[in-house]
Amino acid sequence: MPRVKRGTHRADSRKKVLKLAKGYFLTKSKLHRSAQEAVEKALRYGFVGRRQKKRNFRSLWIVRINAACREAGISYSKFIDGLNKAGVTLNRKMLADIAYGDAQAFAGLVSKAKAALGEA
Repeated sequence: MPRVKRGTHRADSRKKVLKLAKGYFLTKSKLHRSAQEAVEKALRYGFVGRRQKKRNFRSLWIVRINAACREAGISYSKFIDGLNKAGVTLNRKMLADIAYGDAQAFAGLVSKAKAALGEA
């Protein structure tokens, strides 16, 4: 069998994993196999977390819009339906920002939504 000379590839890949595992507890930052497992798991959590972040923020925006809608005397679902019928194309992030920071502008949006629904 021919002799295998690995060169720097093996050492480089180990260094890369150990660098990513810096700060992990005990052997997870010192031994290659433990570090490899910990890094792979951390990367999986990161992948999932980036998707959950989007979900969580949308949920927060909806809660803020709903709270402002209730103060204005309309439900969240009727408000969104009214905006869609009125042709207002603001996303929930912007609606939540308006609801939080500018009560007068939000009241104007509520009146547009109510008018589009045929409510007074």
